[in-house]
Amino acid sequence: MTAIRPAEGADGTGLTPEHGRAGLGLAPGIALYLASVLGTGLLVLPGLAAKTAGPASLIAVGVITLLAVPLAGAFAALAARHPDPGGVASYARTALGPTAARATGYWFLFGVAAGGPVVAVLGARYIATVVGIDRAGIPWLALGFLVVPFVANLFGVRLTGWLQLVLTGLLLAIVVVVVAVAAPAVRPESFTPFLPHGWGGVGTAIVMFVWAFAGWEVGTHISGEFARPRRTIPLATAITLVLAGGCYLALQLVTVGALGERAGQGDVVLLDLAESGGVRAAPTLIGVVSAVVALGVLNVYLAAFGKLGASLASNRDLPRWFAKGVESGAVPRRALMLSMVLVLAYFGVSWATGFDLQPFILIHTASMVAVYTIGMIAAIRILPRRTPGWWMAVIASLCTVGLLLLAGAALVVPVVVAVIAVAVTLVRRARERRRGAPENRDTASVV
Repeated sequence: MTAIRPAEGADGTGLTPEHGRAGLGLAPGIALYLASVLGTGLLVLPGLAAKTAGPASLIAVGVITLLAVPLAGAFAALAARHPDPGGVASYARTALGPTAARATGYWFLFGVAAGGPVVAVLGARYIATVVGIDRAGIPWLALGFLVVPFVANLFGVRLTGWLQLVLTGLLLAIVVVVVAVAAPAVRPESFTPFLPHGWGGVGTAIVMFVWAFAGWEVGTHISGEFARPRRTIPLATAITLVLAGGCYLALQLVTVGALGERAGQGDVVLLDLAESGGVRAAPTLIGVVSAVVALGVLNVYLAAFGKLGASLASNRDLPRWFAKGVESGAVPRRALMLSMVLVLAYFGVSWATGFDLQPFILIHTASMVAVYTIGMIAAIRILPRRTPGWWMAVIASLCTVGLLLLAGAALVVPVVVAVIAVAVTLVRRARERRRGAPENRDTASVV
């Protein structure tokens, strides 16, 4: 079994990750975190949340931002102390056993991957709207969004980290532009009535914003690629929290205030905001940067999927053939190919069903909540007691349980995946018994 790597300086070499090797620094680290957290939520969620909760969607943004603080802090503490490509799955293996680790890895690899076609299609829709491409061309544009970051990741996450720095800079620039051009169109009367759909609408909007603030776990999968994880990861996390929360709050404010009841009626809310400000050049700029957003998100998640797939294979939760490239600095090209096949399979289903994205968003967010719940329980057991990271994990575990309740029927997919993980454990135990060999640590317990 591949255990979590020891804390820095604990490997007996005299060197720590703080010295002696190259890796990601603060700037590309922030870019990768921002891309995974902000992502395509900027393209669609402000409008959908306003449609669901009205002006009270501002409360949803505030609540999910506050919930993200302990969650992000706990993941930062784990990633900084225990860099491991398996991420949450490796933490679950150490704290809760192999079956919990297997379920967590499967949730992320097979469940979160459902967000791939959502990201690609949203980016394609923006480009098609700006350029004037017929809707029949959207699937082919979306395929392009999937292929480009896959090819980039074949060259390694350290190259894509610097690429992501450029992409994220453009993303932040477009948020500033949209808020600036739409702010003059904000009308006070758009904020009344404040609760048109009651508190139930606010609860639904909070669950939707899980998509927006899901992404903190991505850093755990690439934590081994940082040159100074203990110094860089907490700082990158804190800066990302401030920037992400500010971006979503500002966009939600102008979405409600400038669009009013029109918010959420179309697929391209940022373009609607630009048009409300009457700036001709803004739609073109937004179309370009929406492509940047989609490419950036897929770039980050494919890197995480690749490292996770290789880690799962090294622990025999996937065929061992996919384990090549699991080491820090290595490129897990075989696992990347598996990840791409999974994403393309989801894409094919979405194409066959007319690109109705809601089911894929629900699969993605429900899987993320399940991963977060296990991750926070593992953090409580792994992190030193009564440290800031440990307390954040305690608070976050309570928050994630609440999100599980809000997820409701969307938890069907995570439950099915968990049953598969348990079945794999039972099959392995049966094989070991037939061979007359003692059960090894990978198959000794069912959690």
